[in-house]
Amino acid sequence: MTFAEEMLQALSDGDLDLAKKKFIWSLRKDSPEMVYSMAEELYALGLNDMAKRAYQKLLADFPNEDDLKTALADIAINDGQDGEALNYLADISPDSPAYISSLLVAADLYQTQAMFEVSEQKLLEAYRLAPDEEVIQFALAELYFNMKKYPQAAEYYLDLIKSGVINYSRVNLVQRLGMAYALAGKFEKALAYLEQIHEEDLDADTRFQLAFTQAQLGQEEEAIKNYTKLKEEKADYATTYPALAELQAKHGDYADALITVQEGLAVDEYNVLLYQLAARYATALGQPQKAEKYIQEALEQDPDNLTLVLELSNLYLTNQKDQENIDFLTTYLKNDEIDAQIYWNLGQSYARLDDYERAVENYVAAKPVLESNPDYLRDAAYFFRNAGERQLARECVNLFLQDNENDAEMIELADQLNDFY
Repeated sequence: MTFAEEMLQALSDGDLDLAKKKFIWSLRKDSPEMVYSMAEELYALGLNDMAKRAYQKLLADFPNEDDLKTALADIAINDGQDGEALNYLADISPDSPAYISSLLVAADLYQTQAMFEVSEQKLLEAYRLAPDEEVIQFALAELYFNMKKYPQAAEYYLDLIKSGVINYSRVNLVQRLGMAYALAGKFEKALAYLEQIHEEDLDADTRFQLAFTQAQLGQEEEAIKNYTKLKEEKADYATTYPALAELQAKHGDYADALITVQEGLAVDEYNVLLYQLAARYATALGQPQKAEKYIQEALEQDPDNLTLVLELSNLYLTNQKDQENIDFLTTYLKNDEIDAQIYWNLGQSYARLDDYERAVENYVAAKPVLESNPDYLRDAAYFFRNAGERQLARECVNLFLQDNENDAEMIELADQLNDFY
């Protein structure tokens, strides 16, 4: 038995002191082939320090063996020694048999530094030199997938599958291809691959994409089943809840949708979208106080979110809480949160409280921005007429009729205003 074999046996037995002694003797006495084999085993076991010493010993004896440099560069990358890795790689010339391997290691290095474009250049150069190498095709596919360049990723995954490679480096390529198509918005192609994946192989991300793809293609019952199963199997997968709830609400199941978002909030209490959906479904169920509460809780999470401000204001308007609406929006105006919708909402509340001076002031403030909004123009036209601001009313009616010339109600209002003058 060689010293390398005795070292590995000692490791297997848990005798680290003996393993270290045998390791030193192996470097001194074993053949280069045996030391290389030992280095490979050590690296596979994650014993980088010992593997590095073995490779360095071999490189000292065989300085032109570039495969040793790529191995040492790989270890350096794993140890966070990027500069050392680059030094090893820079010493490998393009005419070396190890050059393609060095490009792959360099690509890996640049990915760890989030320099994805440089990594892409290295891999494309390797692909140009060896287009049939599966490891290069897989590396490019994974890089593009991580860069969210899903159409490019799909091309390389598909090439591998066409060549008969279904699994590579413990990655299911059919699953990856389906995911890439789904994330690229090619839902029909995505579904064809995602449906091939066995139930036991559906991880959370893939099941989510399967459900999402089914929903996009109108297979909503199947999507609901998959979202529900995902929720049961992995309760902390937060994106499931809004997706499932929106499908339930689309089918009119507002009670179930509200329960779903409540479950989601138990998982992710800072998810503003879940609060917004909860408010929407509570409103649909005739629970206005609960709806207000959800938006108020969302605002506690994100107090500067103008969308939430307007949603709560709209709820106050719907629930005819005009003084609360005025007090609430006035605070935001003091903080320089100026938005035309805020002025319009204030105007509506002031009008209902018969404070026409302030109502006119806010309707006028909203007009320059909202004069292409038909809902505002219809409401403002009637308000200005009732407030005695006939010219402003006519302006709103005329603007409305430019894009809605056949609206009978507004045509009648226009006639009334014209008759008045």
